[in-house]
Amino acid sequence: MMNTELVHCECPCCGEPIQLIIDCSIAEQEYVEDCQVCCRPLVVKALVDSDGLPDVSVQSEDL
Repeated sequence: MMNTELVHCECPCCGEPIQLIIDCSIAEQEYVEDCQVCCRPLVVKALVDSDGLPDVSVQSEDL
């Protein structure tokens, strides 16, 4: 069973709310995922703390 968290955030490109599923078994990660609304590529950075909770930041890949 994978340790995941559903994170709600806002797309920096279109401003719409989006949901990301973060794998909390990885302490530090960075990956590209397309926005579910506008389909633009987003850079997702997640840091998982010692309690297993992710701190997530999302930015446009164009920056």
